[in-house]
Amino acid sequence: MAHGTSLRKIALVGIGKIARDQHVPALRASPDWELAATVSRSGTVEGVEAHRDFDAFLAARPDIEVISLCLPPQPRFDYARKALMARRHVMLEKPPGQTLAEVQALQRLAATQGVTLYTSWHSRMAAGVAAAKSRLVERVVQGVRITWKEDVRKWHPGQDWVFEPGGMGVMDPGINALSILTEILPEPVHLVSAELEFPENRDTPIAARLDFTGNVGAVFDWRQEGPQSWDIEIETNKGAIALRDGGARLELDGTPAPLPEHPGEYPALYARMAELVAKGESDVDLAPMIHVADAMTLGRRLRVAPFEF
Repeated sequence: MAHGTSLRKIALVGIGKIARDQHVPALRASPDWELAATVSRSGTVEGVEAHRDFDAFLAARPDIEVISLCLPPQPRFDYARKALMARRHVMLEKPPGQTLAEVQALQRLAATQGVTLYTSWHSRMAAGVAAAKSRLVERVVQGVRITWKEDVRKWHPGQDWVFEPGGMGVMDPGINALSILTEILPEPVHLVSAELEFPENRDTPIAARLDFTGNVGAVFDWRQEGPQSWDIEIETNKGAIALRDGGARLELDGTPAPLPEHPGEYPALYARMAELVAKGESDVDLAPMIHVADAMTLGRRLRVAPFEF
């Protein structure tokens, strides 16, 4: 950590695309953390001690007190539970689990064990989010339009788990938008209706339309090719506010607003995790996931063309 003290050791579990693209660079540049080990059936990180078996890792490295789980949601609970039982602090990649009850069980266990549990939402750390939130405090929100459209083949190439039960389908990126929405709105909203488009050969949706209280609506689509759309447009009693590029840019009445220097989403997450561990606190927010669960409960199901990678 800073001020000349030694770095805190952390292990990264699940060395796939998101770990390589985001977690490893963030940890390597961090003033708080030393990436001391990885656990993965296939992936490794050059120069870092690699383990294939999680139980063997826990037994071999009791000195590594913090574990960041970058696995898909389906196997994550068992890993998180083992880590918490071994009194390690745990950071969860989003979404924090397959189900709400699963994460609540981990929350209770972390409290019992006296360790930190952090359900991280990387999009909340985007450069424009805090500025948008502060501006909405003194305004009345009259409506919100979320457009979140991207190409699943680009962001999850060949990753069939996203279309398996627990993988969330298009809600996997959509929950990023919902994590921003639940962070910035002065008053919470709840879902009133939804339409979910399921490919004939898949178990999770590839597109969704969501309608909430407060004149809030969202459109998610995983079939967008070319430019990708990650926009949240907010009408207020004092003009329009928009977050573009997944929250990286802020516009006020259509004009780009200057933003302070920003370290990046994942460096900010790891700084937050360092703070939580130092204070002996947890940060578990399930609000984005509740909206997804509600959509799966309320949503009208539409069958659409089969999808193959």
